[in-house]
Amino acid sequence: MSSGHDVPSQSHSQPRGQFSSRLGFVFAAAGSAVGIGNIWGFPTQVADNGGAAFLIIYLILSLLLAYPALVAELMIGRYSQANPITALERLPHAQAFSKHGHALGCLAVITICLIFAFYSIIGGWLIAYGLAPVFNEIGLETAANWLVSFTPERNLLMTACFIVITLTVVNGGIEKGIEKWSSRLMPLLVILLLILIGCVIGQDGAFDGVRHYLVPDFSKVTPTLLFNALGQSFFSMSLGVGAMMAYGSYLSKRANLPAMALQVCLLDTGIAFLAGLLVIPCMFVALKSGMMIYDDNGLLHSSDTLVFNVLPAFFSSLGVIGSILGVMFFALMTIAALTSSISMLEVPVSCLTERGKLSRQKASLVICLPVLLLCTLIIANFSTLFSGVITLTTRYAQPFNALLFCLFAGWLMHRNHRLKEIQQGFSQVEETIFWRIWPWYVRYCCPLLIGSLLLFG
Repeated sequence: MSSGHDVPSQSHSQPRGQFSSRLGFVFAAAGSAVGIGNIWGFPTQVADNGGAAFLIIYLILSLLLAYPALVAELMIGRYSQANPITALERLPHAQAFSKHGHALGCLAVITICLIFAFYSIIGGWLIAYGLAPVFNEIGLETAANWLVSFTPERNLLMTACFIVITLTVVNGGIEKGIEKWSSRLMPLLVILLLILIGCVIGQDGAFDGVRHYLVPDFSKVTPTLLFNALGQSFFSMSLGVGAMMAYGSYLSKRANLPAMALQVCLLDTGIAFLAGLLVIPCMFVALKSGMMIYDDNGLLHSSDTLVFNVLPAFFSSLGVIGSILGVMFFALMTIAALTSSISMLEVPVSCLTERGKLSRQKASLVICLPVLLLCTLIIANFSTLFSGVITLTTRYAQPFNALLFCLFAGWLMHRNHRLKEIQQGFSQVEETIFWRIWPWYVRYCCPLLIGSLLLFG
């Protein structure tokens, strides 16, 4: 055994997949990062936290926190060329810490399975709300009303549909499944966003929303706003659950890790920015038409149900055009949810195919069936479990995992191994400002920032 804890050769029952192109990886990784948190969560955070002031702080923190942590996760994955559990076992240069890596990897897999469960429930809602206007237009009003009713039967059926779609994509493998569909869905998502922005921006009241979104009032910057922006930048990048680690393991050794991580970060924040440019003007158009958006304290009246109550009501008020916009909006939301859920399922599937020697199809079923049972339990006890699972995973487990990932990359992986790994795709990295800053930044600053989020956020 070498002192450097070299990565052992792969001995899987089937060859590991790999992204066929750098653009395919960027689309897949950005798709993992771009999700409901960008299209739904980010605009509501902006509306609740001072508008443009929150936007600017969020963009800054995305580069200060999310980007260096993203480089660390991708580096761990590519260094090991293995699933997150095995990757964290192999990472430490001190063999004694391998068992801690195993425990951390298992915790990340459990966390992402829990997130996949509540994500699938929300994904089912999005499919239902996207289909409802179509059913209304063709005269199936009873079916349309059922689709927007909050019943256990509707929730369970649509959740199962969303899980089946995700499973189908993941069963196709890396190149023919995840990369193929991410490369199609991400451009479609951007196109839908731009079309919807163009349709909404001309409505009465839209420019009041644009002004609120783009003209900052820095007097609204408070500690609460800072922590909310920190949490949003962190959550929107899918950090702390092993998804980026898994995708990094399928990345070519010739790829420039800092550059590709930056592309993913910029695409993720860019789509969040466009989502705000759509949803915030929509809210102000609805406000202009007499809908209740803000309460007496200036907070969103119903941030949790904005997407399912306020926006559909706004689209309905526009007649046939509004129905079309509603279908497009929920198609956009479903695509965002799907590109994230694909990476969520891939993490445990990669562990079972490599460690359990199962085929990809069997591994997908082994994961999806218990997740569907968990979804059934959550739906049956919705008021008790749904928000609890979200809070446990996104507010506690995910930042805690990311904190440990940074500590592992910064303290347990030898500096020379980090340098060598990044040099494979960026031979001059040692001479750049990135290398002068990133090693100590991921060692000290990222853990402190994430730790602050955990303690005070």
